[in-house]
Amino acid sequence: MSEQLVPQRLLFRFAVPCYRCEQLWTAQGTGLSDQHRLVGLAELEGRPLFAEVYAGWSEQGLAFRVQVTGKRRSLWCRTGQPEESDGLHLWIDTRDVHNSHRASRFCHRFVFLPTGLGGLLNAPHAELLAINRAREHPKHIDPRHLGVRSQVRSDGYLLECFLPAKTMTGYDPAEHPRLGFTYAVLDRELGEQTFSVGSPLPYQEDPSLWATLELIG
Repeated sequence: MSEQLVPQRLLFRFAVPCYRCEQLWTAQGTGLSDQHRLVGLAELEGRPLFAEVYAGWSEQGLAFRVQVTGKRRSLWCRTGQPEESDGLHLWIDTRDVHNSHRASRFCHRFVFLPTGLGGLLNAPHAELLAINRAREHPKHIDPRHLGVRSQVRSDGYLLECFLPAKTMTGYDPAEHPRLGFTYAVLDRELGEQTFSVGSPLPYQEDPSLWATLELIG
């Protein structure tokens, strides 16, 4: 197999810092700063980045911010078709296990859409999705407990997300300060931006393909 056919991110196991944030979530959104910007691992393969992704943590949970730029077309978001919509997908394993190809009850898949909800379909949406082929599933949650805010802009959008500790089975930063993690920013116009490996590898269901967030602070 030629080098070009092997994704560079598949050759290494990445662990990146995720810094503490005292004010994860307020009425104005996240308190994330430039310190919380995640490195763009896709650049290792020469892939352009159309989204800047930020992440922070505290005992209260996890917060993320995504800024997408470069769009010329309108957003396509459908709450009934979240896997095909423009938005952010997060995969989190609160036990950071990389030796299994099937998700455990500590593995989660969250989706956040910048629009698609409400009578005018202009409100943001958040929910927990099932992971295909999972051996077990995390506890059921009320999606209303997830925090989400968005601003649609002329060339993209800003999306802010909050995952309270109670929405993640096994979340315990003191005992387990390493999280299995990847994300995918999906866009019908701009494509797919992932943290660890992307398509066609089955990162959507295989925790062994995820990277690691080290909770620092």
